[in-house]
Amino acid sequence: MARKLLVIEDEPTLSRLISYNLSQDGYEVVLEEHGTGGYERARKEAFDLILLDLMLPGMSGIEILEKLRTSGVKTPIVILTAKNAEEDIVLGLKLGADDYITKPFGVSEMLARVGAVIRRTSGEETEYAAPTASESKISLGALTIYPDKYEVTLGQQSINLRPKEFEVLLYLARKPGVVMTRDDLMNAVWGFDYIGGQRTVDVHVSSLRKKLELDPGSVHIDSIRGVGYKLVVAQAKADSRSSL
Repeated sequence: MARKLLVIEDEPTLSRLISYNLSQDGYEVVLEEHGTGGYERARKEAFDLILLDLMLPGMSGIEILEKLRTSGVKTPIVILTAKNAEEDIVLGLKLGADDYITKPFGVSEMLARVGAVIRRTSGEETEYAAPTASESKISLGALTIYPDKYEVTLGQQSINLRPKEFEVLLYLARKPGVVMTRDDLMNAVWGFDYIGGQRTVDVHVSSLRKKLELDPGSVHIDSIRGVGYKLVVAQAKADSRSSL
């Protein structure tokens, strides 16, 4: 069965071009040119991936992305932006976009990015080995990670992480104190064929850091300049009563 894609793009020529090339590559394509209509369709129908322009009438792509993620829609989203501004890309990734394409773009690049995101998110690629019985819970100081549930707690508080943030944290937590390069993280979490730059890793780590600030004295992520990142877990203080 063909993968079903939703393209939300208001520029008719580009919309037709995207639709034609995706169809030629074997995808079933649904087009929406208005932001509000695109949002409603994305919310109510099942798609394998959404290509989302940021500049739309009615409702912007950023608004659509934020509303979909807030309402629990996990459909993979690749944003299309005519702005080559870093803040647009960073905001999109922070809100839960899986990748981005900057206009103008080539057909080969678009097809490669769409295919890579679908493979990663559909389970056709194994990003991690399945959690073993001993890995049903990872405890590091006040941090507890439940790999099979995609849940994290810090102290007594639950931390709400986006899927890729969770996977970055899990990768670092499996080797606490060990420096992981950006390439390590990129390949493990996004896959070897991911075309996006290492800035994607930095954005997700930055977001993770802010969420771990609930208890920065217990666990935090250190940057190793020019290399990568490591998860640092504070040593538990000895209980003075133990010597009595």
